Amino acid sequence: MALHPSLQGRRALVTGASSGIGLHVAQVLATAGAEVVLAARRFNELEAAADQIRIGGGRARALVLDIRNPSAVAEAIAACPPFDILINNAGMVRSGGALDQAEADWDSVLDTNLKGMFFVTQAVARAMREGKRAGSIVNVASILGLRQAGGVLPYAVSKAGVIQMTKSMALELARHDIRVNAIAPGYLSTDLNREFFESPTGQAMIARIPQRRLGELEDLDGPLLLLASDLSRYMTGSVLTVDGGHLVGSL
Repeated sequence: MALHPSLQGRRALVTGASSGIGLHVAQVLATAGAEVVLAARRFNELEAAADQIRIGGGRARALVLDIRNPSAVAEAIAACPPFDILINNAGMVRSGGALDQAEADWDSVLDTNLKGMFFVTQAVARAMREGKRAGSIVNVASILGLRQAGGVLPYAVSKAGVIQMTKSMALELARHDIRVNAIAPGYLSTDLNREFFESPTGQAMIARIPQRRLGELEDLDGPLLLLASDLSRYMTGSVLTVDGGHLVGSL
């Protein structure tokens, strides 16, 4: 088995792929040889993201998909050739204290981060099973599914659910040669949070990370390619933390 994973001949679906982590993941998979389908709700952003990959020599196409709609998910996946790889990345966060959370905010986070992820996984895994294809499903969780932080209760609950869903589905799908694993990133440097982490409060948070830095999107590449490829063919139900040692930091 090659130590440098090749995804030639594989088809991958990446949700939440129009920007950020999802777009980066799609680019990494395409560079490794996979044909990538980028899924999200906004067509123009999706098509621009797919164009980036095609310009770089990769194979990519856009799929407009609202993962909060189970019937639309089932219809869209049924219309696609079976996938070998699924990266469940779509997610959102609503900030605010636990006593101030509105029902609509709770529902929007849980519907996207947990319910939507489940129905995408269900549809893709059914197609894998029916096509008798070995498959790898990688869920993007968070260290907030393993530890606590104030002001993000629905998000933390959803990511804890993602981790338990990963393990439960790994158990059920193993007999079909479908592996289900998760990546739990810590704090990553993105355009959305860069200004905050330059502030005194943000710098104090970084100081509590044992490696004393934020993660970069590229820090996800190794764990991603490991779990998506045959290098992890005997791994299922695993949760890989990518957090600079944040979870093992001193109390």
